[in-house]
Amino acid sequence: MNATPPRAAPMDQLLHLLDLSDAGGARTDEDIFVGPGESHAVRPRLFGGQVLAQSIIAASRTVDADRLVHSMHGYFLRPGDAASPITFGVERLRDGRSFSARRAHAYQGGKPILSLIASFQAPDGGVEHQEPMPAGVPDPETLPTAAEVLGEIDHPVAQAWAYDRPFDIRHVDPNIYFQAPADHVAQQAVWMKSMGPMPDDQSVHRAALAYASDYTLLEPVLRRHGLSWATPGMSVASLDHAMWWHRPLRVDDWLLYVADSPSASGARGLSRGRFYNRDGELVASVAQEGMLRLPAGTPVD
Repeated sequence: MNATPPRAAPMDQLLHLLDLSDAGGARTDEDIFVGPGESHAVRPRLFGGQVLAQSIIAASRTVDADRLVHSMHGYFLRPGDAASPITFGVERLRDGRSFSARRAHAYQGGKPILSLIASFQAPDGGVEHQEPMPAGVPDPETLPTAAEVLGEIDHPVAQAWAYDRPFDIRHVDPNIYFQAPADHVAQQAVWMKSMGPMPDDQSVHRAALAYASDYTLLEPVLRRHGLSWATPGMSVASLDHAMWWHRPLRVDDWLLYVADSPSASGARGLSRGRFYNRDGELVASVAQEGMLRLPAGTPVD
């Protein structure tokens, strides 16, 4: 069959999602912003990474331009509707000499779907160290793209993952789109970068990285138990998301996303991730707990 072309330019869609309206300057005890839903979504549920990224953009709009987000802790409270716009309310918790703190809520239908607190910091110096980048990882140019893996499959989700995502994602380890490798290890690595150039705005790059970090972070949990995204009847949902940005970064350059899962229990799995640029600099870290439910009788390791 002939591969289905993209329904919309993925990069245009990403930049559109991150371009929030100020709601005409509306303000109560919060700064108010409005962002679009995901008009080309193949599933009714809103992608969690999108709401994270938009919330970070909303909070960033309320701090001085030289203060960049360096940490964020958020909880997904309700499933979002991909077809509906999202309202963001930002509370200015504190502005100190070097740090600013903001609370942001994302609302649909008058109810919060995400709640997060983010911290912003002005440039500063100090001690530095980092965990080194893993050695011996193949270059991204040698790995297959999602389009090469999924593009010939006549299924709306496969076509969306192949052509509609604004990020090029290439698995270093065998992917788990259809089946998990036999070794069942709770770790993986992927290369990723945006499909096109991004504006020279570090706040936008950091928000976009939050967006992309939600794509594959729970995959080490699935790998550990021999599960794939095609496991019949499996239900997976992000519960919370924490992220720390360590150094300047660009999402339109290749980033290595290394992730592992230290624990799963109580229908929840925890994953941790690290982002490295091609120079080996650790630019961000992330953690997420997700819900994982399986139909009775599903064989797992």
